Amino acid sequence: MKSSGRDIVIGGGVIGLLSALSLAGEGRPLEVVERCLAGRESSWAGGGIVSPLYPWRYSQAVTALAHWSQDFYPKLGEQLLVQTQVDPEVHVTGLYWLDLEDEGDALAWAERAGRPLQSVDMSAVQYAVPALAEGFERAVRMADVANVRNPRLVRALRAALEQMPNVTLHENCAVSGFIREGERITGVRTEQGEMLADRVVLTAGAWSGELMKTLGIELPVVPVKGQMILYKCAENFLPAIVLAKGRYAIPRRDGHILIGSTLEHAGFDKTPTDEALASLKASAVELLPALADAEVVGHWAGLRPGSPEGIPFIGPVPGHEGLWLNCGHYRNGLVLAPASCQLLADLMAGREPIVDPAPYAPAGRLAFL
Repeated sequence: MKSSGRDIVIGGGVIGLLSALSLAGEGRPLEVVERCLAGRESSWAGGGIVSPLYPWRYSQAVTALAHWSQDFYPKLGEQLLVQTQVDPEVHVTGLYWLDLEDEGDALAWAERAGRPLQSVDMSAVQYAVPALAEGFERAVRMADVANVRNPRLVRALRAALEQMPNVTLHENCAVSGFIREGERITGVRTEQGEMLADRVVLTAGAWSGELMKTLGIELPVVPVKGQMILYKCAENFLPAIVLAKGRYAIPRRDGHILIGSTLEHAGFDKTPTDEALASLKASAVELLPALADAEVVGHWAGLRPGSPEGIPFIGPVPGHEGLWLNCGHYRNGLVLAPASCQLLADLMAGREPIVDPAPYAPAGRLAFL
């Protein structure tokens, strides 16, 4: 039986905001509780490529969510622009992978999955991307890969929620724990007092594991630091995303170029470092030599929610009625967000889910302390 009560979403990143948007259409009162400012953690820090960096290296569980989201993103961008007048800039540029060690695996995966990835002659790549460094020998391309301007996506999602009379956003309001009555979670404890609800959704990114420990549950989601830098170039400087040796360059429509990213296990430390800056600059010049003379206009770090195999946790928590998870997306939160949040909403409403929910179910994947 459907409850007429209140929902609480813990975490105001893209996963939290889009989860809230997916749930709020039911008309129930909904509170989004965010420890700092909405969307200013991993969602702000990432690059926004609407594809896993190496999709063929992931399990079918990640692939299923990625494919649904990739197909849905252009529609989501259009809907948000019409509704909020904020354009998330879903920008289809295609993606070139250069000198892949596992090119054969990539091409075999694309054939099995029916994705438009194919080998491209390097002379054609150099013609299409004149700024690319010489010396690369092989390339594969997926023509339909987009990137989304994640800070704008956050703004659009927030604006869409602000238009909904049943939604309240609480910022600078850290959750310290859960309110539990018997086997049921009935709310959360925050810096601003207790908030009651009959459904609580945990979408707190890298902080999700810490909150679950307050219930005596080991959720294997840990912070993984990533640093990026930003250049400003001419608008036509880079027409496509390029990726080599684990580093990528992403073009925005206005000529900004993102270079990323590092992978560091440094706890919750988000301090940008000189070592990472030097490494990212070296990667930038190795890909696009003209960037040697360009100014770095931004350098920042964010914390990804690392999880085993990058498979998110989506679904109810056993023995804790009313508590739901949508977290642990690791490097692919922006990529997987539309499908993850639709799957969550389907499960919570008792609808037929868009994909098989079994791989993401928290049951069997959590340890009890």
